[in-house]
Amino acid sequence: MEKLKAFLKRKDIEISLKRYGIDALGAMAQGLFCSLLIGTIINTIGTQFQITFLTQTVATVSGVDYTVGSLATAMSGPAMAVAIGYALHCPPLVLFSLITVGFAANALGGAGGPLAVLFIAILASEIGKAVSKETKIDILVTPLVTIGVGIALSAWWAPALGSAAMKVGNLIMWATNLQPFLMGILVSVVVGIALTLPISSAAICAALGLTGLAGGAAVAGCCAQMVGFAVMSFPENRWGGLVSQGVGTSMLQMGNIVKNPRIWIAPILTSAITGPIATCVFHMEMNGTAVSSGMGTCGFVGPIGVYTGWMSDIAEGTKAAVTASDWIGMVLICFLLPAILCPLINLVIRKLGWVKDGDMKLD
Repeated sequence: MEKLKAFLKRKDIEISLKRYGIDALGAMAQGLFCSLLIGTIINTIGTQFQITFLTQTVATVSGVDYTVGSLATAMSGPAMAVAIGYALHCPPLVLFSLITVGFAANALGGAGGPLAVLFIAILASEIGKAVSKETKIDILVTPLVTIGVGIALSAWWAPALGSAAMKVGNLIMWATNLQPFLMGILVSVVVGIALTLPISSAAICAALGLTGLAGGAAVAGCCAQMVGFAVMSFPENRWGGLVSQGVGTSMLQMGNIVKNPRIWIAPILTSAITGPIATCVFHMEMNGTAVSSGMGTCGFVGPIGVYTGWMSDIAEGTKAAVTASDWIGMVLICFLLPAILCPLINLVIRKLGWVKDGDMKLD
């Protein structure tokens, strides 16, 4: 046992919830952002502003035409896997081999591919690290083992993992359509909390394929956390804090939450209010990419995703046009209501003596 522990330490293989559930999951979301999400945004910009070089075909592979944006989108599997490998401190030969592993896992996982990539890339990374530099022909052994394990697991596990993820996601979306009020609260609160925790709400939404009405509730919860914390802590953090939290991430407040968990009450209650308003009043849906459901106002990806969904629905003929109600709902849910409700709720909490000056100050 001691020899095994020493070997794992030498290979930097740390079997822990933090390494896999926080570091790897968070990195996967960054990989998604730099491929699927950016590709979608590029396609939307090109289409809406009629920018020719963004909408024209730049490559044709096996009869499939690709634009700049769709090339980025097609690389989501490799991007996720390499990002995971980077978070797990993989040596170069393992890291580069994960490009193939990610492509295979995402392709075989279908709509639930991100979850398959997460599990398979982690295992392929750790096994690749275990054999790395253990032989004199490392340049052959490490890629062969990493890719071999990754492809084998992709063929064996990816379809089942992808199917399971989609079933869970479909169940959540079905329940939200059936009970939009209760599920609007639940999805908004849970995904919003996940966004502020040092895990990835974006990766969770992507893995579950969370779109539709449930996706709209998820957007509401994320925006409530980000905009809520940004505006609520403005007296302490001023403009820098407003931008870094409102357009960056509310995760910056995690250290302060550990010190005083009560500062989290206002954003959570705000998400519990805006979630059902999104589902029951404005029927706001996220029909863009699922990863956008868990991004909130980070780079304005959440609102952009909602808009992208509108355009997709119009193109498919399921929506006639974007209405004034659509715009009002999105602006209220994503920006105005969190900016108003969260500070008001926090004012009550401050009067109770649960929160005081300096509790939300960022370093």
